[in-house]
Amino acid sequence: MPPKKKVEEKKVLLGRPGNNLKAGIVGLANVGKSTFFQSITRCPLGNPANYPFATIEPEEARVVVPSPRFDNLCDIYKPASKVPAHLTVYDIAGLTKGASAGEGLGNAFLSHIRAVDSIYQVVRCFDDAEIVHIEGDVDPIRDLQIINEELRLKDIEFAQKALENAHKIARRGGQSLEVKQKREETVLIERIIKLLEDGQRVANQSWAPKEVEVINSMFLLTAKPCIYLINLSEKDYIRKKNKHLLRVKEWVDKYSPGDVIIPFSVCMEERLSAMSPEEQEEELKKIGTQSAIPKIITTMRQKLGLISFFTCGPDEVREWTVREGTKAPQAAGVIHNDLMNTFILAQIMRYPDVVEYKDDNAIKSAGKLLQKGKDYVVEDGDIIYFRAAAGKN
Repeated sequence: MPPKKKVEEKKVLLGRPGNNLKAGIVGLANVGKSTFFQSITRCPLGNPANYPFATIEPEEARVVVPSPRFDNLCDIYKPASKVPAHLTVYDIAGLTKGASAGEGLGNAFLSHIRAVDSIYQVVRCFDDAEIVHIEGDVDPIRDLQIINEELRLKDIEFAQKALENAHKIARRGGQSLEVKQKREETVLIERIIKLLEDGQRVANQSWAPKEVEVINSMFLLTAKPCIYLINLSEKDYIRKKNKHLLRVKEWVDKYSPGDVIIPFSVCMEERLSAMSPEEQEEELKKIGTQSAIPKIITTMRQKLGLISFFTCGPDEVREWTVREGTKAPQAAGVIHNDLMNTFILAQIMRYPDVVEYKDDNAIKSAGKLLQKGKDYVVEDGDIIYFRAAAGKN
């Protein structure tokens, strides 16, 4: 008999992101965070300024996720209402060395990071004498180390408190389920503290499903997926060269393995954000490059293991967000809890079939309308009609 194919186990992802995804923009002061926020949200920020803590309360905006499939479905169904997928972005106050001990706006900064699902870390790799650097000069590796250090130190503090609470219950003795669970938790938390002390992030490790449940309950800062946005001058971005890039990649590979690096130019994106779509297209063609904004948005969804399904009709076309591996009843619950609780079946159309036939009745006549039950795992791009009890649909 031929040997069985080895099934590659997928990494269990941390966090519980869903249809309302939240991403925080973090970094040291004056690295381009607030200007990036302006660019990605295409709206003016209340207080961008060339000094630390220009953003004290996290500014918030919803960003439309670029989706050619959604645009095509709107063209086919011509609905009265169009609701694309969104990413909520927060511009969080600049971090400083000592934030974990409360320096600057440290505690506020770190609490705001705890509230988001993922992190965009902006790293300055451009020189500009008019924009002061809080540490005096441009050194992206030092900046990366400062933020990594502050987040790890705060997580060690959180983990030590969790360990203390778990120990209190574990010491009671006996064989109750709660005591057994807390004993297991103490071993896990001790492991977490050790890897944090060794300079590693929680998000870049492999964890069992039960361990993920415990880690999610701790709301650790380093457990959040991170995309490193390398802020270059417009010239360096266009020519795709910068003296710091290799060192940054080496640092990320060592201390944040598996995380994504995306070079971009805040200066260029800011300039483009003031133009109409037609003017942007003409300008990008003229300078021979592309905006990094769509990649920055879609890569975060991929990093979080998110996929889309659609509900379509003449009244509304809407794109919904769920985690890869979500079953039909749970996907229905994203729309409304009642749909999950009274779920009967899901009628599925594949996106390529909708594009080909352009009519629901034609798809049904061709035998392409699928009937799926509660064990069906939603696939990226599915168009779904949910059927539920008590007349809810």
